Amino acid sequence: MQKGNLQSEKILLGIDPGTNVMGYGVLRVRGNKAELIVMGVIDMRKEKDVYLRLGKIFDRVTGIIDEYLPDELAIEAPFFGKNVQSMLKLGRAQGVAIAAAIHHDVPICEYAPLKIKMAITGNGSASKDQVAGMLQKLLHLRDDQMPHFMDATDAVAAAYCHFLQMNRPTTDARHYGSWKDFARKNTDRVR
Repeated sequence: MQKGNLQSEKILLGIDPGTNVMGYGVLRVRGNKAELIVMGVIDMRKEKDVYLRLGKIFDRVTGIIDEYLPDELAIEAPFFGKNVQSMLKLGRAQGVAIAAAIHHDVPICEYAPLKIKMAITGNGSASKDQVAGMLQKLLHLRDDQMPHFMDATDAVAAAYCHFLQMNRPTTDARHYGSWKDFARKNTDRVR
């Protein structure tokens, strides 16, 4: 981190877990601006052994961390669907990526898919194409910079969601559901 008049810089790594294709994206954050450094995928479709796939995830995530030295990791939480086996596999992949970050002392933030979509598009049920399109605008990316696999843009979306959360002002102020709620909690201020 730089001090003085220079803006501090942070590197954020985003990961979209997967057992066939895992997306990753790295953002550089300076003040209130984020720029894309790299995005891509870890493609494990040719590896048939599930445990070797997990080993590849650990090795590749470790390599990405060693190369880009992220200050924080933002990872998408597993989506809870009806297929228990798919959820288990996805959870393992996510766990291995988290273990790689822990191994490198990189702090981790986990975001639900709905929260990421809301942060990027304002719509929790946005499609992968809509998320990718909004990221293209937000990060000023050309068409030829957009990846073939949406897993990469999903990973960038996790990192960008984290960037937006970092820049939210914190407040100790009370929150009220209505004027009636305010009056009930502030009897000394209301006549």
